[in-house]
Amino acid sequence: MLNYFNFKKRKNDYLLTNDFGNYCILSNDEFNELITSKSVTNEKKSAELEAKGFIYNCSKDEFILNFTQNIRNMKQYLLRPTSLHIFVVTTDCNGDCVYCQAKSHHSGCGKYMTEEIAKNAVNIAISSPCQSISFEFQGGEPLMNFDIIRYIVDYSSSISDKDISYNIVSNLTLLNDEMLEYIIAHNITLSTSLDGPAEVHNINRPFLHSNCGMYSVVNNKLNSLLEKNIHVGAIQTTTRFSLNKYRDIIDEYVMHNMDSIFVRPLTPLGMAADRWNEIGYTPEEFCSFYKNCIEYIISINKEGHFLSEGHARIFLRKILLQYDENYMDLRSPCGGGLGQLAYYSDGNIYTCDEARMLSEMGNNSFLVGNVFESNYNDIISSPACRAVCKASISEALPTCSQCVYQPYCGVCPVVNYASTQDLYEKTPANYRCRIYRGMLDTLFDLLADEETLKIFYSWIE
Repeated sequence: MLNYFNFKKRKNDYLLTNDFGNYCILSNDEFNELITSKSVTNEKKSAELEAKGFIYNCSKDEFILNFTQNIRNMKQYLLRPTSLHIFVVTTDCNGDCVYCQAKSHHSGCGKYMTEEIAKNAVNIAISSPCQSISFEFQGGEPLMNFDIIRYIVDYSSSISDKDISYNIVSNLTLLNDEMLEYIIAHNITLSTSLDGPAEVHNINRPFLHSNCGMYSVVNNKLNSLLEKNIHVGAIQTTTRFSLNKYRDIIDEYVMHNMDSIFVRPLTPLGMAADRWNEIGYTPEEFCSFYKNCIEYIISINKEGHFLSEGHARIFLRKILLQYDENYMDLRSPCGGGLGQLAYYSDGNIYTCDEARMLSEMGNNSFLVGNVFESNYNDIISSPACRAVCKASISEALPTCSQCVYQPYCGVCPVVNYASTQDLYEKTPANYRCRIYRGMLDTLFDLLADEETLKIFYSWIE
């Protein structure tokens, strides 16, 4: 018997995937045979198809029982209540990044979270039934309100026995010894942006009211932290200025002895939307850039230097291990509300980080509560939270349900709404969709090479 699957005709073969997260490559003849005869004569390929749940020779009930655990592995995040809690401790910032999706305010003009707001936000966050939760501090530039970060860490750790991890997302330029001492003492992790060498980073991320870019300061901070054996996670945001600099960008990460780079496309929110004609690109341009990045990273690994790519790592865990690590942007339903909440500096609560970014553009459609008026149950059962969940179940969406990459991908209703004023994307191949399809095309093409496959496994095990 044939189980349901999606497929894609490639250059010389067919790619098949199913809801268990399994994939199989068939030749043209094998695919035609499978469709017409519901089996293939090649015994090795037939055994693979059966082992991966594309065909079965038992009762339907037995088949379902055999693959129940596979579904649980792929959807394990549905059994976990809200685990990621984002605290926007200030909208103030000392930078003027060309793609700022938060549309941060100029220094001195932003909002600052107060202790009262912070206390109420923490009380809501720890009321999530999830025992292990993450607090992420964002801005603006969160170090501009470090006192509130300190307050949230001290307060939450004093009133809760939950396993709470803390992370600061910062440009690092304001990091001083006093802050660092506290960060180390409380096991707080640091994440930053490193868009590449000076000529790229400085164009993308200048200081406010200055012709000077941030690279020199960030470079010195990273070197200093490296000397102290402090690991810093980093993401790279791709603008038009990055497209022909992929080698230089990756070399920058190698120079700083980083073991991972997260190659990130622009999201059309905030300043990125306003400046799209200046800094944006087509999905095809980004996918070409991403392919170049991945191939160069693989070559670096072959030379003995370990470096993984973040998006690839997430996708490959799903593809090769049938395990979803709960990355909010690539799950079904999405992480909005169910997986994460964002507590804004003024006390408003949004379904996710993208939703609070949309609020900076004057749209509060994804507002789910306020720290002075709402409790966790009110938030989770709010109309906006329910709508986001419903609109992001990719298995039920006409534009996604029949896509071969559906088991590995995810939908963002907030970005859809920002672009089209509709939670549901009516176009089968929008910007975000074409980017993820291109990234997955690259990874599946590379999986055919045995040496590359070994490298990929080293990234995810």
